[in-house]
Amino acid sequence: MKLSNFDKNFLPLWFTLIMMIVLSFSHSVKAFDVNGDVFCLAKNIYFEAGNQPEAGRLAVGLVTLNRVDMKQYPDTVCKVVEQGPTMINWKGNVLPIRNKCQFSWFCDGKSDFPEDSKTFEECLIIARLLMEDVVYDFTDSSSHYHNDTVHPYWADHLKRTVTIDNHIFYK
Repeated sequence: MKLSNFDKNFLPLWFTLIMMIVLSFSHSVKAFDVNGDVFCLAKNIYFEAGNQPEAGRLAVGLVTLNRVDMKQYPDTVCKVVEQGPTMINWKGNVLPIRNKCQFSWFCDGKSDFPEDSKTFEECLIIARLLMEDVVYDFTDSSSHYHNDTVHPYWADHLKRTVTIDNHIFYK
């Protein structure tokens, strides 16, 4: 299932309407991020799919949340996003081992500070929507995805669910 026409024609209107509804209840959104999960989810969406349309961003967020609900992954968004082996550097800081994380941006050696504030603000809104559970899981409970330019070892062992632009999703 490819979401090219769905994404371009329907999602922007749908997304805008949902944003308006959620933001109208801003009093409940302001104090929502008690444990930092909205921020972690927004960073994951930003670094994994910041250059994607809304459907791609939502799908990455949904995969992250689907992992939180699965017993083989940690039980918070931040722990899922930061999951991977670590090492202690010469300064005594615990750091993720390069290129060994669940989400590549977290251990690629580059800055984890969002540079594009407009895109990050959009990712924060998406993260809030997802955490409020107002978005239908159109990924069919996917737990994995990858760019279509690579073929990870696990891709042959999971069921393909949806393709959004250049990302393929699986469960």
